[in-house]
Amino acid sequence: MSTDPQFTTQQHPNGVAEVVLNRPPVNALNAAGWHALAAEIHALGERHEVRVIVIRAEGRGFCAGVDIKELNADQSLIVSVNAGNFATFRAVHLNKVPVIAAVHGFVLGGGIGICGAADIVIAADDASFGLPEVDRGAMGGAAHLQRMFGVQKTRYLFFTGEMVGATEAWRLGAVERVVPRAELRDTALAIAGKIAAKSPAMIRIAKEALTGIEDGNLEAKYRWEQGFTLQAYMSPDSAETRQAFVDKRDARF
Repeated sequence: MSTDPQFTTQQHPNGVAEVVLNRPPVNALNAAGWHALAAEIHALGERHEVRVIVIRAEGRGFCAGVDIKELNADQSLIVSVNAGNFATFRAVHLNKVPVIAAVHGFVLGGGIGICGAADIVIAADDASFGLPEVDRGAMGGAAHLQRMFGVQKTRYLFFTGEMVGATEAWRLGAVERVVPRAELRDTALAIAGKIAAKSPAMIRIAKEALTGIEDGNLEAKYRWEQGFTLQAYMSPDSAETRQAFVDKRDARF
């Protein structure tokens, strides 16, 4: 088992690697955490003994994205945070082995990026998905949300900042299945074990083939979005949205 202050990794005997986010109170990773997570996920896929990766979390929710308070204290970190997000989502999407996201509670921002980049998403019945970026003075993540939902649903969610519950996400085809919270880990590991029992060479070939036949380039689309993050971040409204979030009040425009 390897550890990082913001997540842990465990290798199971059957070839399943389990990455667990654990940064209280809301699993919002800081810049260093995103880079470390990207490096870990990529490294796991390079190991011949790893056949499937499961990403899940401890605490109140799966992931609230980036650490807004860290960014508010040091705006220069926006470049590093963007790079860490990009690297993490790429490490998931282009991994050599299947990646399963097992999510509960809130799935926001970077949490959406992980889910949208993953091969399979399993949701606890208390999970809810959303991108509050426009309320945080940022951009990015819609490319991954759109990989889960349709174009117009993605735009509605992005423009309004509203959340989608697990049952509705399943109805719309965004998640593979919804299970009680207590069964989430076991369900994800069981699916991972089923995949891990198959020919590792065939599964790696299938992963590469399936990624290659997708429409468009997910990384290029996400990089396009990120190009607008700095523009949004430097706008007067962006400073107000971030300060309002830190102050736990409604933004004033």
